[in-house]
Amino acid sequence: MNFISLVYCIFLLVFLGLYWSAKRQRWQYFTLIAASLVFYASLQIYYIPLLLALVLINFRLGKALGENTSPGKHNLDWWISNEEWQFAQSDWNRRRLKILCLGICLNILLLIGFKYIPPLFNFFHNYSSNNPNSLQIIVPLGISFFTFECIAYLVDVYRGAPATASLLKFAAYKLFFAKLLSGPITRYHHLATQFKTIAFPNTAMVSEALWLIARGAFKKAILADHLGRFVDLCFGTGNLERAGSTDLWLAIFAYGLQLYLNFNGYVDIARGSALLFGIVLPENFDFPYFATSIADFWRRWHITLGDWLRNYIYFPLGGSRRGLIRTCTNLMIVMLIAGVWHGAALGFVIWGGLHGLGLVIHRLVDSVSDRSEKWDNFWQHPLGIFLGWLFTQSLVFTSWIWFRLPNLQDSSLVIQRLWGHAADIQFAQKVYVDSFALSQSQIAILLFALALAMAIIYFCHRQLKLQFNWPLKLLFVPISLYAVWLFAPEGALPYIYFDF
Repeated sequence: MNFISLVYCIFLLVFLGLYWSAKRQRWQYFTLIAASLVFYASLQIYYIPLLLALVLINFRLGKALGENTSPGKHNLDWWISNEEWQFAQSDWNRRRLKILCLGICLNILLLIGFKYIPPLFNFFHNYSSNNPNSLQIIVPLGISFFTFECIAYLVDVYRGAPATASLLKFAAYKLFFAKLLSGPITRYHHLATQFKTIAFPNTAMVSEALWLIARGAFKKAILADHLGRFVDLCFGTGNLERAGSTDLWLAIFAYGLQLYLNFNGYVDIARGSALLFGIVLPENFDFPYFATSIADFWRRWHITLGDWLRNYIYFPLGGSRRGLIRTCTNLMIVMLIAGVWHGAALGFVIWGGLHGLGLVIHRLVDSVSDRSEKWDNFWQHPLGIFLGWLFTQSLVFTSWIWFRLPNLQDSSLVIQRLWGHAADIQFAQKVYVDSFALSQSQIAILLFALALAMAIIYFCHRQLKLQFNWPLKLLFVPISLYAVWLFAPEGALPYIYFDF
């Protein structure tokens, strides 16, 4: 079931009617679960038993952790000595830690089994044998986001947050279709708090929800999909070898915009759909391509993933509390994990390593600036801000090469031909003329116009603080959806983050 389809519209209307007609919250939970199972079954029905089993296992583990958070029998015995009390408390904490480790290991092993074992097996099998047969496993959609949310829930409960006693509520949270496949990664207690106070959305909320859905569809179906056609042609088999340096730079820039608009469009539709059910999902993007440092970029790009990495990996490693060298090491470890989370190919590791290197350099520059008033003033000067933005986005867009082409043979070819390489004459004919009826310079102008439009929107939103009111949002909803119907390319491209 595609988010941008008539089928999804009917699905949404049917379950909204059932959800808001339910008089008890218990039946609302059942409705959310049923909607989520129908939605997932339309894509991968054979993995529904696995999802249900994971929900039950993590619920039981969380409940065990929650029960162990309450005082043990030794706390009620006033006659034991201090030494006996400390021993009993230590034993109690060790048991809680074992439960947590069990939960984390189960979730990680599941993720490794589906995402990393098959490519590693194929790599070593092909290396040691001439047999071309390979191990093929279809990865469950959304498994990376699903397991990260489970780990976050278990860690939060271990740290003292209350464990839910309701399997129904936990299942409604874990399976909620709007965030199930590609996030945003949402903590249980963020949604549990909202479950207590869910009310029928008012006019402003409904208009906001419809506007989010409409603008998300516009971003994905019109902007991202057209950009995707150009990117796929440039990086496709047979064309990559023919592309010139200018073509490759245009494709890299187009891919950066495509990835942002594709994923941001999905999140907008997800958040709009959730809002119609009275649920507010966290934002995932905040104009990342206007960040002036790589640290700022990760506060704006895939925000919920950045929060997860910071709270559940960076801080437990020590964060920035153990000196500059340890801080830089922690940053590199976190970004390498972020790279591996996206896929098993070496290209993702390089992508994560480049971002880790950028964060390390930023931390070192920050350390120097803290000791030098001259450097601190420079980075706050317009020239310093511009240079920070230029360095940051150069790193971001260059690193997208390995993200789009995780096969090192392809990405290495692109790197070798970024400067001074002329295109094959057939490339321009096939990509520009036959596919788009445009020249290379016209494609470049369109990409620049799109970037300029994003800059204007950013300026109006962040500097002028201009926002549409709800009547204007409602006005633009049918206009946006009609534009999608008219101008979206045939054969919608998949959501990129479904692969992760």
